[in-house]
Amino acid sequence: MRKTLDFLYDSAAALAALFMIGLLASVLLSIVGRQLHFNIPGLDAYAGYLMAGAGFLALAHTLKRGEHIRVTLLLGSLNDRARKWLERWATGAAALLATIFAFYSVRLAWQSHAYNDISTGNDATPLWLPQLSMALGALIFAVAAVDEFLIEWRGRPMKADPTEALRHE
Repeated sequence: MRKTLDFLYDSAAALAALFMIGLLASVLLSIVGRQLHFNIPGLDAYAGYLMAGAGFLALAHTLKRGEHIRVTLLLGSLNDRARKWLERWATGAAALLATIFAFYSVRLAWQSHAYNDISTGNDATPLWLPQLSMALGALIFAVAAVDEFLIEWRGRPMKADPTEALRHE
């Protein structure tokens, strides 16, 4: 099961990387278009869709790598027992919120598809298409958050010493 979940998180990260490459290509194409006096309608909108998709698809991988921002000042002042319970509460709250967010993200994409909702720009993109990457990223993030919650309740060893600042804080 662990290999399957890790493959899911890594696959979402790879897809996020592809979205980032698409974002780069669309921005470069927009710059070249301005220089050569041609315009591709909706290119800015597609760049935004790709950026949002990349962000959402990378959430689970970032969480599992321990790269989300954590406030360690409070954790460092607690004893081991209190720290363990605070970690359990925090991962439980994160799992609950991620699951709720995933539910509403999927619901939004489904409703956009059902109502044939399209963008207001001149490209008239069906909105469920870009919302699909958000929904997929939110779903995978919810799985990762529940995974973290279960690992924490099973008594995971501490990832980092909370008295030290993590490398990105």
